[in-house]
Amino acid sequence: MAGLAMGYTVPEAQGGSNPDVGLLYDINGMAKGAPNWADKAMEFVGEYGILLALCMLMVCAWWSVRKKDDAVPAVAALAWAPLAAGIAVLVNIPIRGFVKRPRPFLDHQGLDVLVKGKTDFSFVSDHATLAMALGVGLFVANRKYGFLGIALALFEGFSRVYLGVHYPTDVIGGLALGTAVALLLAPLAMMLLTPAAGWIARSRAGWLVRAPGAPASLIAVPDQSTSVPHRHNDLAA
Repeated sequence: MAGLAMGYTVPEAQGGSNPDVGLLYDINGMAKGAPNWADKAMEFVGEYGILLALCMLMVCAWWSVRKKDDAVPAVAALAWAPLAAGIAVLVNIPIRGFVKRPRPFLDHQGLDVLVKGKTDFSFVSDHATLAMALGVGLFVANRKYGFLGIALALFEGFSRVYLGVHYPTDVIGGLALGTAVALLLAPLAMMLLTPAAGWIARSRAGWLVRAPGAPASLIAVPDQSTSVPHRHNDLAA
């Protein structure tokens, strides 16, 4: 690792030989050479913007999947995405308490910290965990939107290091945690959420699951309660 950040060398005592710390300085060093407006934009994007974009992506996916033949399991899968994100963040609470890793700017000098007031532990990143759980949850429901969601989650991880509030391994841990929760618990979640979505589809609130005017056949609940949306429909526009 080069360990260079816009004109200064990372001291060996500060982790110049540690790839995790060296990559932290390299990525965060980009902020030192960036104009103030770019740093402000990245601060908003990293703190709120990407998560808001993921929420908007979920709304777009919901609007689209209601028109498909597999609307019931697809909407159930979309409902699982925010639930998975919430569960992943809850799982992270004991992990943070056990690892107790300080924020990087507390142990390393010369970082350009763009987000102030972070006093909690660093490992793993809540933002990366949330974003990846939402992205993978979207992928379970619809590949097209899922790929976009996962790309946003990866950029969220990059932004947390750029902002100087997380080590790269904090982000990797968050991405892994969000993925694990969203995928490993998906079969159980679908077993519970698919019948619930089918019941809603047959109720007065059926527009939440199927588009108004859609054929009644689209609200049928699949025989396999643990199934996820068929992949050949996911790639439809």
